[in-house]
Amino acid sequence: MKLKRTLVVFDLETTGTWIENDKVIEVGMVKVSPSGAKETFVQRVNPGMPIPKEVSELTGISDDDVKGSPYFREIAGRVLEFIGNADLGGFNLIGFDIPILKRELHEVGLELDLAGRNVIDSKIIYHVNEKRNLTAAYEFYCEKELRDAHSALADASATLDVIVGQVKMYGNEAGELESLNKFTYQQKSEFLDEERKLRIWNGDYYLTFGKYRNRGLKEVLKMDSGYLTWLVSTDLSEKVRSVINQALNK
Repeated sequence: MKLKRTLVVFDLETTGTWIENDKVIEVGMVKVSPSGAKETFVQRVNPGMPIPKEVSELTGISDDDVKGSPYFREIAGRVLEFIGNADLGGFNLIGFDIPILKRELHEVGLELDLAGRNVIDSKIIYHVNEKRNLTAAYEFYCEKELRDAHSALADASATLDVIVGQVKMYGNEAGELESLNKFTYQQKSEFLDEERKLRIWNGDYYLTFGKYRNRGLKEVLKMDSGYLTWLVSTDLSEKVRSVINQALNK
């Protein structure tokens, strides 16, 4: 790969996926210069909040691991200095890593200026260039070309063949369909209700609307309990009103 400018590829591990509130727990960066020289930067970060269990299981980073680590504000300058004027690269960079990095920097009075940089998001490039549909799955698992795609019966039949292929490839020796259950993860919802009026984060419920958007119920209760009293009289879902009532009663 020929570079005209220095490239910094980076990845952030965080306490979650809520860009507006979640915190960085690890920064990893690789800098490549046009000459081919490489330099790395890695730093664990104390997020100042508990790391959820599911995040620890995914990243291998626990509260104990970051207990003695610096807060982001203490390394923010070093992060920007390492990046310098380089182009940026990463996987899901545009959708996640850059927005959360910019927010973390902004909170300590610093800014990441993207003007004049190339931003290479390999996730976008991957999804644009590699098919991830039933036809591709059929070719991969069944080693055959899918004909009559988008015909309901043909698609259903092809999907059956794909499932059979997945049992053979990933299932147990007995070839039982149930052996695929280990891959059908139930993703924990970040929201209490279908309308996403309350977000569950760090042991509290956060409003996603109104003048206290992105504020936790505990905080709003101290600031303006009258607002919460008014909310329970509106046409919010019963589930949302019940949680707000519980907060008021406490």
